[in-house]
Amino acid sequence: MAFVQFSQVSLAFGDRDILKDVSVNLMTGTKAALTGANGAGKSTLIKVMAGLVNPDSGSRIAQKDTRIAYLPQSGLTHHGCTLRQEADKAFDFGYKLQQEIDSIGDQLKAGTGNTDNLLERQSLLLTALEESGWHRRETQAESVLLGLGFSREDLQRQTEEFSGGWQMRIALAKALMQNPDILLLDEPTNYLDIEARDWLEKFLVNFKGAFLLVSHDRYFLDVTINEVYELFNGDLKRYKGNFTHYEKVREVELQTLMAEYEKQQDEIAKLQDFIRRFGVQATKAAQAQDRQKALDKILANKIEIPESLKKIHFKFPPAPHAGNLVLRTKGLTKSYDGVRNVIENLDLTVENGELLVVAGRNGTGKSTLLRMLAGVDPVSAGEIIPGSGVKIGYFSQDNAETIKGSETILDYVESRAPTELIPKVRDMLGAFLFRGDDVFKSLDVLSGGEKSRIALLQLLLSPNNLLILDEPTNHLDMHSKDVLMNALKAFGGTVIFVSHDRGFIEGLATKVLELTPGRHREFPGDYRYYMERIQAESEGTVGQFESGTGIAVTSVKSTNSAAGRNAVVEPVETTKSAGKMNWEEQKKLEAEKRKNEKEVARIEKEIEDAENEKSALEQKMSLPEVYSNGAKAKEVQSKIDVLAAKIDELNVAWEEAMEKLV
Repeated sequence: MAFVQFSQVSLAFGDRDILKDVSVNLMTGTKAALTGANGAGKSTLIKVMAGLVNPDSGSRIAQKDTRIAYLPQSGLTHHGCTLRQEADKAFDFGYKLQQEIDSIGDQLKAGTGNTDNLLERQSLLLTALEESGWHRRETQAESVLLGLGFSREDLQRQTEEFSGGWQMRIALAKALMQNPDILLLDEPTNYLDIEARDWLEKFLVNFKGAFLLVSHDRYFLDVTINEVYELFNGDLKRYKGNFTHYEKVREVELQTLMAEYEKQQDEIAKLQDFIRRFGVQATKAAQAQDRQKALDKILANKIEIPESLKKIHFKFPPAPHAGNLVLRTKGLTKSYDGVRNVIENLDLTVENGELLVVAGRNGTGKSTLLRMLAGVDPVSAGEIIPGSGVKIGYFSQDNAETIKGSETILDYVESRAPTELIPKVRDMLGAFLFRGDDVFKSLDVLSGGEKSRIALLQLLLSPNNLLILDEPTNHLDMHSKDVLMNALKAFGGTVIFVSHDRGFIEGLATKVLELTPGRHREFPGDYRYYMERIQAESEGTVGQFESGTGIAVTSVKSTNSAAGRNAVVEPVETTKSAGKMNWEEQKKLEAEKRKNEKEVARIEKEIEDAENEKSALEQKMSLPEVYSNGAKAKEVQSKIDVLAAKIDELNVAWEEAMEKLV
């Protein structure tokens, strides 16, 4: 059994401990995820495991001949040969084994060396070569490349012709082709569309070796892994189960810590407020100094909470009123060369409140459609008819190019935020991964991904009633995706979006528009229903929808499971009324869900207001003119008690409302 074992590994960068006495054992059959906040050191730990970074202390033991394949997040490029030739480099280990086998054969033929030892070594090498799949390398390479989205024509293209995202797909393909004992994958889904992610999921589920991966895609993790390692403040802890189970266990585990954290935060705020108000007054200097000492003591033992467990909520500015009909297209067509139509004769109706995801393989025109709907790209034929009062907000990765200047992030966002949201800008920036001193960075020094996150936040702070979003979850971690998804679900307008994050799509979409070459189909209902429908169509258990409708036209029944020659095509007794009924049922469920979500939001707002009022009264209680006056102190305390009781009642109501959402 192949394995790599790490014992009490420590690593520090300057005065910061990245790893503190970390121990982990990766062996055949391990299917694990590595999680932790951005900057926690996940990529560094994987590099230590891959043998690319030496720890300050501790040991790394690998079984002899254990083969490890490592994929970094980005930065790999390939050039100087065709894709097929580059893929063949993944099998270098096999060529080396074959060379050693041939060398042993020459020694046996010449009669040199210990025959028994040579025969034993040759047998081991032959077994290893056969189990690695080296003799089937061409078939294996083609299977992996096609699975990750390359075409057969791509196999003869020069590797330097591929863009950065496809360069990383080549690197991922080579790691998988090696059929290693241990796979170390750092954000392998970053550059994959849904179809390629689905293929990778199946590959990892069936993978016989061990793998450890970092990913911000919860659905992908839930499907592929059965244990989670959390890296937090340099410590590594193991949790059994998939990622959703880890989150539930971790949240329960940290309830006590969260309570202590919130209590400590209140105490810090009160001390800081006193010092700020009275620190410059000579009569209060001694008291201010005492409080500063108390504050320093608390900060020296400050409780840290993982960013993923801090609850951050924000709401969009109220969406301007719009009619029930938000947008229509008639015969919408787009061609870039005048020969091939990327979009052809698309008729679409979008109603107010819909959360429409545009699905389809790469190259089917998803981003093109969104650019046309947003008015960024001209149409080749047909028309787009917006509804009355519709105000469109559009986001794509190109928006990042408009983020320029010497302003700080905080100044830039605050200057563009509605007045009522300015007090919450720091929390919003935190939700989009700008935490601590990051908010004071100048725009000119930001990466493309950082600018993209600012562009997305800037859009969400604008009063729009139709949001058109192209890959909004790129460059966001799992927690930020959750914050964004919850905000979009509570949004009072309409959303049309494209995403490659299946968990995000399943949590948000209420309707699916599928684009395939030459046609389009609308699916009323969520993304899970769409996937089940597609699966049923592929199995022949239901008929396919007609293009642009929700009506099934044929069903295929096979009388011979081994072949299709006896397949019988029969009409399905599916009518428009049946399709309408299913859609009406779906809309009824969605309406009930939205009603419950609004009730939850209302209660959360009441809780927030009550807690703010209670906090203000508690601060008032600390004033000398109050606590030194018995009557005033009693009056304020009475109000605090009333609010505390109200908050308890609201929390009960919130729990009941949340149960209706489950």
